Amino acid sequence: MKLPTYQPDAASSTRFLFFTGKGGVGKTSLSCATALKLVEAGKRVLLVSTDPASNLDEVLETTLTNAPTPIAGAPGLDALNINPVAAAAAYRERLIGPMRGLLPEAALRSMEEQLSGSCTVEIAAFDEFSGFIGDPEAAKAYDHVIFDTAPTGHTLRLMSLAKAWDQFLDTNTSGTSCLGPLAGLEKQRGIYEATVNTLADAKATTLMLVSRPQLSALREAERTSKELRALGVANQCLVINGRFETNCPQDVTAQAMQQRGEDAMQAAQAFITSMPSFIVPLRSINILGIAGLRALLDNEAEAAAATSVSADWNPPEMQSLAELVDGIEQQGHGVIMTMGKGGVGKTTVAAAIAVLLAKRGHSVHLSTTDPAAHIAQTLAGQLEGLTLSRIDPAAETAAYTAEVLANQGAQMDAAARSLLEEDLRSPCTEEIAVFRAFAREVGQGTKRFVVLDTAPTGHTLLLLDASEAYHRELERQARSTQPEEVLQLLEHLRDPVFTHILLVTLPEATPVHEAAALQDDLRRAHIEPCAWVINQSLLQSGSCDPLLQRREHAEHRYIQEVVEKQATHTAWLPWQAEEPVGPDALAHLAATTLKDLAL
Repeated sequence: MKLPTYQPDAASSTRFLFFTGKGGVGKTSLSCATALKLVEAGKRVLLVSTDPASNLDEVLETTLTNAPTPIAGAPGLDALNINPVAAAAAYRERLIGPMRGLLPEAALRSMEEQLSGSCTVEIAAFDEFSGFIGDPEAAKAYDHVIFDTAPTGHTLRLMSLAKAWDQFLDTNTSGTSCLGPLAGLEKQRGIYEATVNTLADAKATTLMLVSRPQLSALREAERTSKELRALGVANQCLVINGRFETNCPQDVTAQAMQQRGEDAMQAAQAFITSMPSFIVPLRSINILGIAGLRALLDNEAEAAAATSVSADWNPPEMQSLAELVDGIEQQGHGVIMTMGKGGVGKTTVAAAIAVLLAKRGHSVHLSTTDPAAHIAQTLAGQLEGLTLSRIDPAAETAAYTAEVLANQGAQMDAAARSLLEEDLRSPCTEEIAVFRAFAREVGQGTKRFVVLDTAPTGHTLLLLDASEAYHRELERQARSTQPEEVLQLLEHLRDPVFTHILLVTLPEATPVHEAAALQDDLRRAHIEPCAWVINQSLLQSGSCDPLLQRREHAEHRYIQEVVEKQATHTAWLPWQAEEPVGPDALAHLAATTLKDLAL
């Protein structure tokens, strides 16, 4: 399928550009490269990350805050991170600050508790996000404002919050919610309404759907497109990042990589041709710094930045995934969690571990909180001792709402029940419902192995961090007793014998450094990762394609970094010419070692 190469056009670009898509498709790189192209065309650009796990600092090689920071080497370009935690703290202080000295300390502490839930983080981040769009004065110095958004689920929440909270303000009559006094939101109502209108204005806003030439990523982009159109965001373009073509007909790896991309794009042809669509070629270098960003959208710059390949490197000792499982299975039960940046292959690793344990005679339950998971579902009914489930946020929320109304609502009069129903429409309800389901799955690890294919990093941290917010929310609502599995969750997660956390990464800069940041966050929560898994490596691929040879060479420094600086144990998995689907293929992948490929 022939598509034009993506090149930002300063003359035709709308003022607001949103980059969104499945985790790991290259949203940050493309949003930064687009910003660079626009400033080189003489425009002033503000680049904003709304991702809780932003790596904008690393790509731009600049330390960012929540205020615009000039980017060296790119005059006219400023960038910032919307930090949800800092935004929530500022939001709380804006509401509580004026009351200090007027209310008793106990009352102030109560308000702080009430404003500590996940909804406060969401609305505070949206509060800052909407300011750049709905307030004409906020970004008037810039010709373009580009948003590097988080993975799809977070993006959809941001897009829907304006309407969701607008409706909540319209219908809530109690004056308070899980966000505290609604007056704090009412002051921003005009900006929220202007934000919704701007998002739906095709002359002002373009939604850039980013994908890889992979069927799962293209399907995710299509789902996102439909859901955003339903929210009124109809001015959309598609950018397929990492299109690979080879001139080596005898190279099995290169031919398989090219064919896989072509097959995926052919299967998604109807979607691709439904809107303006573009490609970005696969590059051989890591997209870091101004030079790297120029190379992403410029063939000549990419050729100039390419490094020579040296064969003089001996890889460090790394286990196969099967060897790593040897140490984990000794206990006979427990929880195994795969974590990491979106797109690194957490589902594949989780599924392979579940298959190995089941083949060895263990009772295993494989569960996912990631709506984009697909490989795990292909194992249904294929292996004795293996069961599957997916935590569906909509289903869990409906079940939790019904439970609360049945238990508490049945004893209330009409007015009180009406208030309860209003509060249950708050987005906090979904967070609580999903968290309960997550805790329920972890609790099963006392009887068997539970393998959890978790969502991308930001969502994973929200799930782990939700425990205390969940307890406070239940106290505020006074709805129900806490399930036993919730009470035991943090204890289980902090027990290295019971819970084995595997950090999955690709041998590339951003996935490795984001996994390292996740490891630091886990350690602050007194949760110690068990091992790292380096996935989709080109080591020993034997490719004769020059681009793949340079990509293999680029892996060396990041593999060395993981083994020597980050991990206590490291497992390694090769790039697969065919996607490992089914028990036998997954078991074969898990057993593969570097020595096998070298023979």
